[in-house]
Amino acid sequence: MQLADLLTQDNAIIFFLLFSRISGVIAFFPFFSHMSIPVSVKTALAFYLTILFFPITTLNHIPYDTGNIAFYVMSEFMLGFIAALILNFVFAALGLAGSQISMIMGFSMASVMDPTTGTNTPIIGQILTLIAVLIMLTFNGHHLILLFLSESIGHLQLGGFYPQEFMWEYISASVRHMFMMGLIISFPFIALSILSDVIFGMLMKTMPQFNLLVVGFPIKIFLSIMVMVSVLAAMMGLFKEDFLRAFEYLKHLI
Repeated sequence: MQLADLLTQDNAIIFFLLFSRISGVIAFFPFFSHMSIPVSVKTALAFYLTILFFPITTLNHIPYDTGNIAFYVMSEFMLGFIAALILNFVFAALGLAGSQISMIMGFSMASVMDPTTGTNTPIIGQILTLIAVLIMLTFNGHHLILLFLSESIGHLQLGGFYPQEFMWEYISASVRHMFMMGLIISFPFIALSILSDVIFGMLMKTMPQFNLLVVGFPIKIFLSIMVMVSVLAAMMGLFKEDFLRAFEYLKHLI
């Protein structure tokens, strides 16, 4: 009898809108949107979280009109898209730095399929992105995403999200910050490349028989790997700080 009482039109609309919000999070947020996770698993997770959060979800004004419901669904997906976009800029900075490092090491043509985006990316960028995902899991970044989802249900009514001007301003600032972070992360490798090119140029002037292609590139790759081992912890520390800073801003969306 209690289950039959829940099968009302109001509860059906609330369940559908809540499922839309959670689906937006699963579809766009880092880690949950990983391409290697089957769509059936993502759908089952979204359905389970909808059942889990349904008892704490309320909707004061129930829209019975089809147009209003469609607008509410778009609002829920927009919330997940904008929030995920802010976090994905942090991963994009690592990918940008990885592309620059791959070019310095001579690996720019060595591209592999990135499981997080489904596109071909340089191998160094792929390594940095996968390490960043592991770092995010170590400080429970996926739990923070679920907490954001729970807080959004408590503070933001279903269908009540509207993109505002300050959000676009922050996104524009995040794009500039993404390029700056990519340059900061790849700067040790850029400095190493300039220094090694100067040294190789001096050697070729004093020793014309010096073959740069045979000797120079393996040396540059070896030095770049040594630098990466040395600064990898600092790079992931910058990633963690940037991720947590971006996550703190998500509270302004709700």
